[in-house]
Amino acid sequence: MRYVVPTVPEGCATWEEYHHSLPPEDEVYFACADPSGVGPRVLFQRVPEGKVVKNRVHLGVRVGTGLVGDERLATLEAECARQMALGAKHVLTRQAIVRRT
Repeated sequence: MRYVVPTVPEGCATWEEYHHSLPPEDEVYFACADPSGVGPRVLFQRVPEGKVVKNRVHLGVRVGTGLVGDERLATLEAECARQMALGAKHVLTRQAIVRRT
């Protein structure tokens, strides 16, 4: 799978120029995507803390898009188990709040 960089926003020649045009309080991030749509989008986000000891990588994994209820939860739990078997650490599972009108 070969990921691609998205098109630079209109009005900027490079991504660096775009990020420099943002107010300092805006989060600085960069993303790339699988053009086939099969693989997940990968987001790289700067953190305010400086490097102290080791470089660390945090991956937020989003699965079950479009699924709801028990089917979504089962998909999340299965992916969590798969990732943990690969050495990942589970931090948080977010469940959508359904608001009834």
